[in-house]
Amino acid sequence: MVCMNEIITGLTTKEKLNILADAAKYDVACTSSGVNRKGQRGSLGNSVSCGICHSFAADGRCISLLKVLMTNHCVYDCKYCLNRRSNDVPRATFEPDELCDLVIEFYKRNYIEGLFLSSGVLRDPTYTMQRMCETLYLLRTKYRFNGYIHVKTIPGASDELISMVGYLADRISVNMELPTEESLKRLAPNKSFGTILDPMGKLTSTIESHRLAVGKTARMERSGINRYLMGSIFNEKNLQKDLEAYKAELAGQCSRGTSQRTIAEVFTEGVDADKSSVDAAEMKEEAVYEIQEDSSSYILSRSSPLPVMFGDTDRRRAFAPAGQSTQMIVGASGESDYTLIHTAQRLYQRYDLKRVFYSAYIPINEDSALPALDTAVPLLREHRLYQADWLLRYYGFHADEILSETEPNLDQRMDPKCNWAVRHLDQFPVEVQTAPYDLLLRIPGIGPKSAGRIVRARRYGSLDFDSLKKMGVVLKRAHYFITCGGHMMYRIPIERDYIVREMTDMSRIENWQVAHQNEQYRQLTLFDIGLQG
Repeated sequence: MVCMNEIITGLTTKEKLNILADAAKYDVACTSSGVNRKGQRGSLGNSVSCGICHSFAADGRCISLLKVLMTNHCVYDCKYCLNRRSNDVPRATFEPDELCDLVIEFYKRNYIEGLFLSSGVLRDPTYTMQRMCETLYLLRTKYRFNGYIHVKTIPGASDELISMVGYLADRISVNMELPTEESLKRLAPNKSFGTILDPMGKLTSTIESHRLAVGKTARMERSGINRYLMGSIFNEKNLQKDLEAYKAELAGQCSRGTSQRTIAEVFTEGVDADKSSVDAAEMKEEAVYEIQEDSSSYILSRSSPLPVMFGDTDRRRAFAPAGQSTQMIVGASGESDYTLIHTAQRLYQRYDLKRVFYSAYIPINEDSALPALDTAVPLLREHRLYQADWLLRYYGFHADEILSETEPNLDQRMDPKCNWAVRHLDQFPVEVQTAPYDLLLRIPGIGPKSAGRIVRARRYGSLDFDSLKKMGVVLKRAHYFITCGGHMMYRIPIERDYIVREMTDMSRIENWQVAHQNEQYRQLTLFDIGLQG
């Protein structure tokens, strides 16, 4: 009889994929890649920023990732996790070469255009990250894979391994999971804020350094839209000064003789010879990936030929060019939306994250510290949190404007922007002919693109409601809050109860579809398209 908490041996690659792809479904990865990278001679694949997983390319194609775990075996016992140590589930693990072959074969068949790789903790965090690093290194070098890669790091792994992942992957995630340290201790006793936030801070420092080195702003351009997310204001006029300071710091690190270690040494250190899938002697002969490390950031050696591997002889390979992200579970612990949104705002401010993902908790484990198994999955709440997060990143809102201690949870009947508007009716209606851009952004039904079109178009003539509709304004929401040439679209009362009733009725069908989407849809698997051979 096989113990289900032990890794099953003798499985075929397809059997492993069935187990490990299913185990990865709780990791959120519905995002565009954020990276444009052309195909290179001698390499396989490219990356397009406009569409990775759950997104669409300019020609309408849905671009997907192979979302899989390196292993679902885990020494941790997080209460909310399907793969926790105390659960009796089938366990499997990929060997690095085996996973590389799978990625390349799926890519050649046009099933995928990138990889999303996460993992349970096999033996310990550092050992697990060694295997993940080895996989990515082989993909980028031996298999010449040039496509998009998103990796979730293992909290507690060595800084050196996390730095290597940054040079091999396009996006890195350090999952926070829960918004407060108290909840983390209660539901994930093997994790701590220190092991999560420390690598997150180092990754931020290194990403900023690399952006400065190529003449970009230190922080993501997106963060400039909202002054509340600018953790440290970056002055464009000081770009050259900051860049020179960075170069001087790099030269100082080199002159101090900072230790350099090959990827082969890192892979083989602390790994039993009979258990390692890497031939140490062979790796030391082939290794070309060297890292210079200091206490705050990771710097790629100037002499490293890694950029040449990717067809770029003029500059070093970028460090996590698509930035870093994190994920928080919604509904596993008792935190309010107010706490979640404030935590997200602090993460954007301090670590300049590309995205904070929200994952509605699915009751899969019976535990007194968790919601009951028959608890409904909070999909609508997750949807509202994503909308509120969008307001933070692109609409100039502060967390305290969206929610307050007296109103700590989002109104699930309507989206957060509409909710803010009906609570501030003293500021409406707004005249679109004269309103500044930042005020236009606060009107329900007007987004950044349509607000920009309004500002540009009104320089050349007056606007009417037909022209607003052509600019992309959603008038069924906006008409309650705007005037055009001093007139409203319809004669309606500017009263909270009336507008709330209309907005709620308008959103009823959409809200039902979001709340019941797990009953109507399921994620398409690779087995649905009839894999052959």
